[in-house]
Amino acid sequence: MTAERAGAISRRALSEGRQAGRTAGRWLAQQSGRLAATWRQSLQFRVAATTVAVTGVIVLLIGLFLIDQISNGVLRAKRNAAVAQANAGLDPARTHFAGVTPGDITGIRQAADQLTTDLTSSSNNAGLFTIAIRSPDASVDQQLAAGPPIPNDLRTVVRTGVLAVQYAPVTLANQRSTPGLIVGEPVSTRAGSFELYYLFPLSAEQNTIRLVQRTALLAGVALVLLVAVIAVLVTRQVVRPVRVAAQTAQRLASGDLTQRLRVSGEDDIALLATSFNDMAISLQQQIHRLEQLSRLQQRFTSDVSHELRTPLTTVRMAAELLYTSRDSFEPALARSAELLYNELDRFENLLSDLLEISRYDAGAAHLEVEKIDLVGVVERAVTASHSLARRHGTELRAVLPRGPIMVEIDSRRVDRILRNLIANALDHAEGKPVEIRVGADEQAVAVAVRDRGVGLRPGEAGLVFNRFWRGDPSRSRLTGGTGLGLAISLEDARLHAGWLQAWGERGEGAVFRLTLPRTAGGTLVSSPLPLAPTEVDA
Repeated sequence: MTAERAGAISRRALSEGRQAGRTAGRWLAQQSGRLAATWRQSLQFRVAATTVAVTGVIVLLIGLFLIDQISNGVLRAKRNAAVAQANAGLDPARTHFAGVTPGDITGIRQAADQLTTDLTSSSNNAGLFTIAIRSPDASVDQQLAAGPPIPNDLRTVVRTGVLAVQYAPVTLANQRSTPGLIVGEPVSTRAGSFELYYLFPLSAEQNTIRLVQRTALLAGVALVLLVAVIAVLVTRQVVRPVRVAAQTAQRLASGDLTQRLRVSGEDDIALLATSFNDMAISLQQQIHRLEQLSRLQQRFTSDVSHELRTPLTTVRMAAELLYTSRDSFEPALARSAELLYNELDRFENLLSDLLEISRYDAGAAHLEVEKIDLVGVVERAVTASHSLARRHGTELRAVLPRGPIMVEIDSRRVDRILRNLIANALDHAEGKPVEIRVGADEQAVAVAVRDRGVGLRPGEAGLVFNRFWRGDPSRSRLTGGTGLGLAISLEDARLHAGWLQAWGERGEGAVFRLTLPRTAGGTLVSSPLPLAPTEVDA
């Protein structure tokens, strides 16, 4: 295999490893997202998970405490029995070495073997053990060291003349090492000083502790699962009525006013259901009254429109006759004819705006959607506003894209919005240019109308769309506005599921931005044009 081929295989393996890591990461992210969504959406899951977590921690702490106490108790009992056995073997040891003279290695070995046989064959409460005899004398110890090994640190303590205990591995007859307990004590005889060690294997105690640990683990897991089941069942009794109430509330909000909750019992859930039903009855009654008022309002609007239109037409005919003949009148009478003619125009516009607002209030406004070029709609609105711009002495600048922008809109309402925005900008531009920009992306279109006039004070951007609101009532207006133009424009934008927003700073002018979805019924997420002007535009 060449080095290039080995390198290619290594790179491919590395690439596959990275791809597997990314796949595992995406899977973990998806599972985490699902878990987080379930946590946010399910009260029952949150309560059950929290109960299981808290119960698990408590069971863990209690289990650790019990295991520690039981383990310490078992080892303490073993230690006490081992020490008692060692104390009981002190006198037999002295007896076996009593007839042995110092330096008699053979006699010492025979006495040690006999002592080992006698002690290990005697009945005791400490369980099985092994005997090891050692001597501080190196020559004697070398002859006695055939037994199991003894830790040096334990021998050092025993040589000081005290009984010592140490947990250390011990070697059994089958040469298998196991955890054990070693008890050592000094023995002073005529043959010299000896060290007597009892080696107790802790296999039985270890098995007992493991059994306790397994039992505690299984009992803890079973307890946690039982608590989880109980938590699910208990929370279900609470969550299920809440879910039913939420579903009923959704159907009620969607317009089905006959929805009610079933009341059973006299507990808090029953009280909630009773209160909900009372609220639903009250809402149904209020909505019924509002529907009656709406029908009365619509009838009143229709009647007023019809009754006002007829005399208004007659008055306008008379006013037009007087206005065309004003040159033959005296100056005061001619001026009165002009005022009558102009105020009739304003009154007619106010009547039209009031009727339009009434349609929105009554919910009678509907879109007549058509697919049309937005650029053409903007151009027509700008062209229609040129005469008003000349009266203001203001230049209109339209920054439009070259190609068409096809959208699904009610062109009549959008044209009305644009004319209202342009007229409002001309009223406050103070002779400075007014700029109209058009932007679009895949989801939305936007038209921004900017003036560089007086601007808006802080907080006024949220008030400009209120009915009959004016920032500065003392300012003169050439358009003879009714104070309803921006309010109607906002309703027209909302009817398209669009946005109509304002920005302004005192002395820097104002920006009004209309944002609409490109398709009827679409949802807006962002606007193709910024609301606040950029530094380049400023």
